[in-house]
Amino acid sequence: MSAVIQSRSSDYRYAADSDDRTIFTDIYQEQNNIAIWRRDLPLNLQNYIAEFLAKGRTLQASINVTAENAQASIDELLGDTQASNPLSADIAELVDMYCYLFDLKQVGLRLTTLDRAMCPRFHVDKVPCRLVTSYLGQATEWLSHQDVDRTKLGAGNNGLSDEQSGIYQHPSDIQQLTTGDVALIKGERWEGNEGAGLVHRSPALSNGERRLLLTLDFMS
Repeated sequence: MSAVIQSRSSDYRYAADSDDRTIFTDIYQEQNNIAIWRRDLPLNLQNYIAEFLAKGRTLQASINVTAENAQASIDELLGDTQASNPLSADIAELVDMYCYLFDLKQVGLRLTTLDRAMCPRFHVDKVPCRLVTSYLGQATEWLSHQDVDRTKLGAGNNGLSDEQSGIYQHPSDIQQLTTGDVALIKGERWEGNEGAGLVHRSPALSNGERRLLLTLDFMS
């Protein structure tokens, strides 16, 4: 079942939200600047990630992949040659979906373990459309288009924190993905979306908390 979160502004953007992966096609609708596939990660994938990180493993990987070589490339990245690596299989499926949706030959893949917020301030991406998902830990926070004062982005915050700058008015304006959700986030370089790129940030992490974050991007 899908839901559309409507804007309260004449200069509106919507969030398309569903537990069906076909929601991704809604990103092509001009009024949408985020499409969210809500999903629960299968238990075997959760266990694999927990075991992987329990070994003290860290990842700071940025590679280019195709739909055809993604799984083998990720297996190599993880140093895991088992035939049924659930993390590699899941990422490869997302790469395949992303390539098919946008007719891409290859994509830029980043897989990162984090123990602090990578992008702690609300911002927009200078990209056409980015896929993001958190396999472990807290997930991306974002603001609906109608709830943002864009004059407070970047230097417009005058050195004040997001909580003080006025970029949003109420803490309840902040929305958040959940672990396992996959989101397509329109940036400023999507044609016709200038000035409406989704405003988002990394969540703050407490001491000892870790994230496993995947992003996919267009290759120029």
